[in-house]
Amino acid sequence: MNNIASYSLSRAKRGIMRRAWVALLLATPALGAQTLERRVANAPDGTIRFSYAPKPGVYGNGRNRISWDCRDGDCRHNQTNDYDDRDDWGAPCDSGPVRVALSKRDGKVADLRVYVGGEWRTSTTATDLGMIGTKDATTYLLGLAARDESRASEKAIFAAILADSVTVWPDLLKIAKNDDVSRKVRRSAVFWLGQAAGDAATRGLTELVDDKNADREVREAAVFALSQRPHDEGVPALITIAKKNPDPELRRKAIFWLGQSQDPRALALFEELLTRP
Repeated sequence: MNNIASYSLSRAKRGIMRRAWVALLLATPALGAQTLERRVANAPDGTIRFSYAPKPGVYGNGRNRISWDCRDGDCRHNQTNDYDDRDDWGAPCDSGPVRVALSKRDGKVADLRVYVGGEWRTSTTATDLGMIGTKDATTYLLGLAARDESRASEKAIFAAILADSVTVWPDLLKIAKNDDVSRKVRRSAVFWLGQAAGDAATRGLTELVDDKNADREVREAAVFALSQRPHDEGVPALITIAKKNPDPELRRKAIFWLGQSQDPRALALFEELLTRP
């Protein structure tokens, strides 16, 4: 997806599509009368589908590839999933909507698949909940992650960060700090926290690194997440960790990621450390 012009809709068409999704949501208030969590709970076992609007810069091929932070024909991030071609749909790449397919067994959500673009394959057994407001969708998905009951929990975080016009980093930070949540889900929250917001997320990640009561692997994941932030945000935070954090292993990891940044400030730090009496 390095050249999204080859598969994306035109900017005008994407604007029309986005306005159509909003109009659809406004035209169907009865669907929003119940929360998504309640509607999923009331649905029978099997596949449960719902869709919502993506934030700008999110694209997908409707099947197994999702890209985000796309601007001027280039995408900063890409994720390829191992979904089988016989899964829920297939279509050329476009800018939305986000589509989530839940697998419900014995009354509980056991797994989750997320796609962008395309359209659902015809199914006589799947429950389709239609277009959902992004706030309701992210509230449900982040709640699913926090409950940490199945494989769906970790995947729900990625689905949530794709939603349009919703700030998710405060909830991600709560999940990252929650010792009742599994390490795997907390690491996922930390990673996406580093991707989801700017200065506020960087402050939260720095606080997490400094939290002596937090799990070591989660703190190390926070150091890595800082390395993924734009250099103007991440490099100063990593330099502070390298200089002042009392944990030598965290200082070492901060120095390692600074070395990958090729930032002049990192080189100045290395010179300072190497020439220190």
